[in-house]
Amino acid sequence: MFSPGWTEMIIIGFIALLLFGKRLPEVARSMGQGFVEFKRGMTSIETDMRKAAYSEPTPAKPVETKRVEEDLRPTADKFEAPEPPRQDD
Repeated sequence: MFSPGWTEMIIIGFIALLLFGKRLPEVARSMGQGFVEFKRGMTSIETDMRKAAYSEPTPAKPVETKRVEEDLRPTADKFEAPEPPRQDD
């Protein structure tokens, strides 16, 4: 994995100083705040996932409705297959 040494860090710092100049502290602060928010969001997602994975499922309560006899009657006639045609020789 990439692991920068002291010389690489000095070069990166120098390039950042050239690019951002006086605004470097503001840029570093905003990057730090962004990193903290990202980490908080990832922790929140991880916590939600663990809760969902290890919690007991809650059984759904059946909906109680009063059924009337009309609701229980079939809406169409019973299907009867037609008789196959006879083949007389």
